[in-house]
Amino acid sequence: MSTARDLPAVVFDLDGTLVDSEPAYFEAGRRLLAAHGVDGFGWEEHAAFIGIGTRETLRALRERYALDAPLEELLAEKNRLYLELARTSAAAFPEMRAFTSMLAERGVPMAVASGSSRAAIEAVLAGAGLDDRLPVRVSAEEVARGKPEPDVFLEAARRLGVSPAACVVVEDAPPGARAARAAGMRCIAVPYVEGTSGDPAFRAADLLFPGGQREFTARAAYDWLTGAAGGTR
Repeated sequence: MSTARDLPAVVFDLDGTLVDSEPAYFEAGRRLLAAHGVDGFGWEEHAAFIGIGTRETLRALRERYALDAPLEELLAEKNRLYLELARTSAAAFPEMRAFTSMLAERGVPMAVASGSSRAAIEAVLAGAGLDDRLPVRVSAEEVARGKPEPDVFLEAARRLGVSPAACVVVEDAPPGARAARAAGMRCIAVPYVEGTSGDPAFRAADLLFPGGQREFTARAAYDWLTGAAGGTR
């Protein structure tokens, strides 16, 4: 039987992977844009930015809609709106909660690496009841580049004290899967958006659940991680 020392560390994306916080992110973005005179921001437009850091998303939206407000002001406003919503609305996906429990029982090192702000990460983990289980956290605010660049994952490995090759990333969006690959890490892909499972970044993942959270099970991921599933899916 493999020991915890034999198993790779697991680095989780947060939004859309561990917790269902994307609706709160969408609503925060919609309210932000409406406050700056932009109406009609819809879910499909939001979905195009899933997996991309908040700063990078707002930079693109600021340019698209020719917003006058400085980027830092928009970022602070978006984070404030999001925190108001996420503290009470973001819930952990049940099978992801079960997966973290299995890993914790084996003593597997775990971290969160997210495009969200540090304050958002901490608020969401606390609201979802996962804060004690995942004390190692990296925000895109703390690195030079957000996803799809590998910086947050490389920093997570550094804080865990392991090599990138000894890490497995759990991701829900193509930019995150690309970031994992660029970091030299294996990837479990659990697509959040229906229809994105055929994205090349997901097809290159080491373990893919094409049906996303409705297909993902803690047991299947754990068995693959421990080698019981016999290779990749």
